[in-house]
Amino acid sequence: MLKIILLWVIGIFILLQAIQIDIPEPPKTIDPQKEMQAPKEIASLLKTSCYDCHSYQTTLPWYGNIAPVSWEVKSHIKDGRKWVNFQEWENYDEEKQQKIYKGIAKSINLRMPIPMYMKMHEEAKLTTKQRKMIRTWAESFVKEEE
Repeated sequence: MLKIILLWVIGIFILLQAIQIDIPEPPKTIDPQKEMQAPKEIASLLKTSCYDCHSYQTTLPWYGNIAPVSWEVKSHIKDGRKWVNFQEWENYDEEKQQKIYKGIAKSINLRMPIPMYMKMHEEAKLTTKQRKMIRTWAESFVKEEE
């Protein structure tokens, strides 16, 4: 009986692999002039902690292609790029950039990078000081509403 259950579990797992979420391929050429310009230290923190989900420089981990975990990973990447893609910054109008700066200032202390990501990517963890630096930098671009 245990053998039959195990075979069913393995069979279902194999069938799940046929259901994949695709993340859009990056353009063949990426214009570096369109990337968000930030001070070196801030840019480094963003690249280490944010770029996997918020740029075309996604490094998909080994488990990123194994369903059902891949569904979650790729969904986060798609949603992250939708919210902001730092390599497309110059394509955003002023209103969208303002929304992003405000979002960065707010979310850097609350939920970014997401806890699930940080569990698997120790290098992405930000100290309180680093979070404050990013927040202060983002807030410096927020314009007062009239």
